Amino acid sequence: MMLRGHTGGWALLLLAAIIPGVHLQRNASDAELPSEALVYRPVLQPSEAVPPIGTYVLKNLGGKPCIKATMGVEYIVIEKKKSWYFNLDPSRTRTSGYCGKEAAVLSLTLPDNAASLQFTFRKEKNLFYVTKLTAHVSPLPVCKGCANKNYSGLVAHEKLFAAADGLSFTCKSESLLLTSSELQIKLVPLQVQAFTLPKGQYGKEVECWADFNKRVIPIIIGATVVCLILIAVLSFLFIKDRRRQGYDSL
Repeated sequence: MMLRGHTGGWALLLLAAIIPGVHLQRNASDAELPSEALVYRPVLQPSEAVPPIGTYVLKNLGGKPCIKATMGVEYIVIEKKKSWYFNLDPSRTRTSGYCGKEAAVLSLTLPDNAASLQFTFRKEKNLFYVTKLTAHVSPLPVCKGCANKNYSGLVAHEKLFAAADGLSFTCKSESLLLTSSELQIKLVPLQVQAFTLPKGQYGKEVECWADFNKRVIPIIIGATVVCLILIAVLSFLFIKDRRRQGYDSL
């Protein structure tokens, strides 16, 4: 027989005191339950930190990788003209999506849907690219007394991170995506490949324009400086030689 309530509790105590061998045991169902269930919420930071790099792989129904992405992800929230930052933790991130012949989706989600990042890939002839990127984050309020707020946005109808089928798009420079007036996504570094991944490995790298410019522009500037110095030296020698010839004629 189970006794409940205050009356039952006193009666049980009295029974235990009078009758030897009767012991009290607290029922697990009688334990106090927390008033609120614990929910994971990102904490925004006032300054930037280098985001941890994760590798995310999505496989098709046959068990073969159809999307592979290696990147660090930083959320930039703009609240009251001030920027706040949150880095995606690969160890907490769940990978999902689907693979098709001409379309594929890679979704990265934190527990309790506290933050997400979704890439929609499209294959067109011998080219793949990201045609849409959506993002959202539901952080803790940035100040005491501030209301809970969700931040979301998207980039659509674009040809982002394009590369030939079988190759991988690579960008060591920052890729900053403006999804809305309140939310930006920074990917650094980034390597991604979709649809065709022989043996699940990245193909030959196709570098982004930012990396190309960083690599080529210093070479161009250096070559220009060398040319200018060479022209200056040759001009000096030519003028010097002309003056010497003029002195000989006198």
